[in-house]
Amino acid sequence: MLKGIFLVFFGACSFGILSTFVKLAYKDGYTLGDVTGAQAFFGAVILWILYFIQRRTSSYKLNKKVITTPWWKMVLAGTCTGLVSIFYYQSVKLIPNSVAIILLMQFIWISILMEFIIFKKKPTGLQLFAILLVLLGTVLASGMVETSIKALDFKGIGFGLLAAVSYAGFLMLSGKIGNEYPPLKKSALMITGACILIFIIFPPVFLFDGALHGSLLKWGLIIAIFGTVIPPLFYAEGVPKIGTALSSILSAAELPVAVLMAGFVLQEQVSLLRWVGVAVILSAMVLPNLKYLRKERA
Repeated sequence: MLKGIFLVFFGACSFGILSTFVKLAYKDGYTLGDVTGAQAFFGAVILWILYFIQRRTSSYKLNKKVITTPWWKMVLAGTCTGLVSIFYYQSVKLIPNSVAIILLMQFIWISILMEFIIFKKKPTGLQLFAILLVLLGTVLASGMVETSIKALDFKGIGFGLLAAVSYAGFLMLSGKIGNEYPPLKKSALMITGACILIFIIFPPVFLFDGALHGSLLKWGLIIAIFGTVIPPLFYAEGVPKIGTALSSILSAAELPVAVLMAGFVLQEQVSLLRWVGVAVILSAMVLPNLKYLRKERA
């Protein structure tokens, strides 16, 4: 179980440091299309290589399941991942990194709302309380209390919220379809879908204009490894060992790690009041999962 805890925890931390590298790539002069395209392209290549290596092992052949979901549905579902990258990285470009990650965390209440609208699944009292905590924590953690309204970039806020909606959609689709696929193949197909969408919106000129001879190769590989390779692999291995409830709680590590990286690496100002807001959002992520955690332990 300890191995599963470490895997899920480090998978979440991997997501948390991602936006800092994106910000550094922007400082080197690369565009949104360069960053998202490089991440999706290198991520897809790495995942497919790992999948074909895995196929040659005996354990893969023994655990092979019957595939019922068409591959193109997995590719189509992966476009949500592409939208998350586009919206989130644009938000990171316009507003502080520590604020962008807090906006992305709004997927918590957006997921609950989407389940109610689409599947008519009514939220529990605990979930509604968690939503209130998220909204309160967002006000504190984003710096709205300490900053004038004029100082906020509303485009950046809008892109951050769109990223949260896309992430909620990705989580919903990922949990509903393609669960019979091997984790590596499922991830590879979905990242391929993200890559196709990004290349349609931002033609991959970075592959031909010499950008990869600069630092884009470095940033593309780093962002791909920490954003599209490590998390799905670590989660696929760790979640079955410790259960979904504890995994959800450990996944909350993404938020403080992102804020810490913004403060130490990017030198963004993170006040005590904003840390209180982060703590409130973390409690909102933990509370709804406590009863499931007790059930899994029982």
